[in-house]
Amino acid sequence: MALMKIVRDVKLGAKTLLLHKLRSMLTMLGVVFGVASVIAMLAVGEGASREALDRIRMLGSDNIMLHSVKPTEQPEDRGQRQRILSYGLHYEDERRIREHFEHVVRTAPVKEIRQDARLGERSHELRVIGTTWAWFALVPRPVIAGRVLAERDMDQTSNVVVLTEHGARRLLATEQTIGNRIRIGDGYYEVIGIVQNEEASGETQIPDSRVDAYIPLPVARERFTDFHVRRSAGSMERERVELHRIIVQVNDNEHVESTAAAIERMLANNHPNGDYSIQVPLQLLRQAEEQQRIWNWTLASVAGISLLVGGIGIMNIMLASVTERTREIGVRRAIGAKKRQIVSQFLIETLLLAGLGGLVGIAVGPLLADRIESLSGIPTIVPTYAILLSVGISVTVGVAFGLYPAARAANLDPIVALRHE
Repeated sequence: MALMKIVRDVKLGAKTLLLHKLRSMLTMLGVVFGVASVIAMLAVGEGASREALDRIRMLGSDNIMLHSVKPTEQPEDRGQRQRILSYGLHYEDERRIREHFEHVVRTAPVKEIRQDARLGERSHELRVIGTTWAWFALVPRPVIAGRVLAERDMDQTSNVVVLTEHGARRLLATEQTIGNRIRIGDGYYEVIGIVQNEEASGETQIPDSRVDAYIPLPVARERFTDFHVRRSAGSMERERVELHRIIVQVNDNEHVESTAAAIERMLANNHPNGDYSIQVPLQLLRQAEEQQRIWNWTLASVAGISLLVGGIGIMNIMLASVTERTREIGVRRAIGAKKRQIVSQFLIETLLLAGLGGLVGIAVGPLLADRIESLSGIPTIVPTYAILLSVGISVTVGVAFGLYPAARAANLDPIVALRHE
């Protein structure tokens, strides 16, 4: 019985709204644009932040990244023509971290050298990464062909190299990939594998880049040593850097921050000049997620203003409808209609306007997000909560902005209403 009554009231409300089709449609547009704006803005915020979060996750939430940092240079003496600047992480630092910290699972020491690579007439500058097999466990990337470095390559000091997909295409081209020998610097290396890579950018400092070539760390130490020469303005500067970075994996996320703090204390004792930095992806991930939440709520609040405007439009139209239908309300009250029935009638009409506008807005929102992505290139992702939030807001707008017109209609004096012209 109650269901039939509700269905009857909904049909009556729809019939009343259809008497003024243009007015009802224009009133719904405010809600349509408001809901679509909320969905589109949240999609923009979600898409923009998802990429940054994914890049941070690539570093591994259970990893700690240590970097060598060149200290601020001091003014040189005029007569100084050559000097040696020693800074950065040491092999001994990596050994201490690996052996003396109980929650450390493995470490990947890294030495970086820029070298030209050649194969026949083709050449390309690569960033040579001297590391161990642990690199590929801590920075996992899909293997396109062959294999990655293994522990036996370290023990045997094998002249082997793993290329990134970009480097392989530039050097090998149509040549056979696996088993080919390329020249890097003054030595020849056998290509044993090709991996995909990620482009390093921003503050996240993703370890790999598109021009990497991975060789065993013992080979890098033997072939390229720890010294690097840099010439500028008639002077020559020699730098000594043992390790450019160390990636540390911890056995559980709960121990990441405490282990990072302990490592920092150890490094502070051995590096008084502060020639290192520590990056904790877990902390970056938490900060980025918090920034994402703030950004999404900011965008939703801005878009919600248009919903507020739409709600005001609904209230304005319903107040006008109450004025137009004053005599109808008086007749209904005179024949026994109760106040709650009058309130129900106008609330249903308001909810129909807001609900239908919300449904159309839900359909328009993703289309608007796609249009923004195609025009601006900003990735957009429509999250489920954006749809649910928009539905909730549209219903809330209908109730909130329909209560006053409905209450005003119900409180009209039946005698005064019947005399209304």
